Amino acid sequence: MTDMILYLIMTALGYIVAAKCRNIREKFFWTGKVQTLAIVFLILVMGMRMGSNEEIIRNLGTIGLSALLITIVIQIFCIIAVGIFRKITGIDRKGYVSGESSAETAKASGSEAEGSGLNSMTFIILICVAIGMALGYLVVKPFYGVAIDDFSVLAGKCIKLGLCVLIFFVGMDLGFEGNILGSIRKAGYRVVLLPFVVIAGSLLGGLAAGTVLGLSAKESLAVAAGMGWYSLAPGIIMEAGFVTASAISFLHNVFREILSILLAPLVAQKVGALEPVGVAGAPAMDVCLPVIERACGPHVVVYSFLSGAIVSIFVPILVTLFIGL
Repeated sequence: MTDMILYLIMTALGYIVAAKCRNIREKFFWTGKVQTLAIVFLILVMGMRMGSNEEIIRNLGTIGLSALLITIVIQIFCIIAVGIFRKITGIDRKGYVSGESSAETAKASGSEAEGSGLNSMTFIILICVAIGMALGYLVVKPFYGVAIDDFSVLAGKCIKLGLCVLIFFVGMDLGFEGNILGSIRKAGYRVVLLPFVVIAGSLLGGLAAGTVLGLSAKESLAVAAGMGWYSLAPGIIMEAGFVTASAISFLHNVFREILSILLAPLVAQKVGALEPVGVAGAPAMDVCLPVIERACGPHVVVYSFLSGAIVSIFVPILVTLFIGL
């Protein structure tokens, strides 16, 4: 909850700054490059933290493959669920509600054109993850030794700082657009329903994958209910006495966060602008938000932030409920 408030404040600050500078917007041409550099920094640090984490490295075998399978199936189900939701509720591929003005449609086309150039961003993210994990395993872990937890704390602070910078610039993009309230009004009930579609897609995908892997229904649902929140869900499952499911949950949620960042530009370009929000789950409100904004356009930020926030609220409720069945 504290992080959510912090990110809201940073978004609001960015919005206010940009709104006051809207008439000199051309002078802020550099913000896109700064965002790209901040994303690279963020992904490198995340990769280093993963590579230096003994639990992640140790479980990259059988449990890692199970977690990866669950993640991929869940994300496919979420893409399908959000796609159906988008068509039923009259939202086009670019994330705009049907019936919007021709000017807004043109702006959407511009966003799609910008998004089509983001394939390079996918490769940059993939390379940064690989380099970060290699540095974490080969450099950070030997350097810190038994004090590796100190690096984990430091990395967490660096990630939060990087997110604050990125989300501030996301707020600036919204401020330059100047239509956030209009976007909320036009989205209407859709912006509230989307997170529940994401939850449903995640749970159905987790149940389907868990059945193939031989997990019980309650283990499968509890793992899926983590929605990308790897610091919470595994602990709840572990406390209930399900050690294997806890390890799968941890890696699944890590994979969901990383794959969501990696796939957002591709999914936005090939499928639709709202689908990356479903792929991300809970991280749509923080870690994945800047990438989704770059890939899908500022008008999708409202969907992404609110969806991630509402999904995050339901994570502890659903994980506890399902593992206790």
